[in-house]
Amino acid sequence: MIAAVLVTAVSYGQFCIGPKIGYSASKLPTNLPEVQEGIKSNFQIGAFMRLGENVYFQPEILYTTRGGILTDSLNFEENIKFKNLDIPLLVGFHLLDLKVFNLRFMGGPVASFILDKELEFDKDMVDPITDAELKDIIWGLDVGLGVDVLFLTLDVKYQFGLNNIYVPSSGQPSYDMKNNLFIIGLGFKLF
Repeated sequence: MIAAVLVTAVSYGQFCIGPKIGYSASKLPTNLPEVQEGIKSNFQIGAFMRLGENVYFQPEILYTTRGGILTDSLNFEENIKFKNLDIPLLVGFHLLDLKVFNLRFMGGPVASFILDKELEFDKDMVDPITDAELKDIIWGLDVGLGVDVLFLTLDVKYQFGLNNIYVPSSGQPSYDMKNNLFIIGLGFKLF
């Protein structure tokens, strides 16, 4: 059944697949006024598939780094970095569709499965965040625009963190921490 849908989509030019690389800038905003959040530069690499024409479905699978820098009121800094597998499930439609150029809008949920956590903090910092206090799955919502020129595809998206990723150990105060990203991704349509 799935093979029949893919063969039909390919024969009508409604299917493409290819590799994708990208840059992202991420932040870990909290609801603590005494904590300053810094931006962390990251990368992503993986693949995408697009099925459909004017309205399309675009699942992706990406190895991504993300995280943020937190500075407390005493100027102690904690650098948090995640290495994860992202699976965005995007739905989009064409705003402008020409033969060699098109402009697209897209949005959809993203599941991020954390493969590794790296936490670095100033040695004198009291009660730094530990990796046990950070969840292993991050949920997000991607919203963005895309441009296709011939076989190249460029996506510019913002990912809103949907879930609180901080779970304090006993005795620690609770607060919200989400992961937000600005993403620029370049893809190559193989067919």
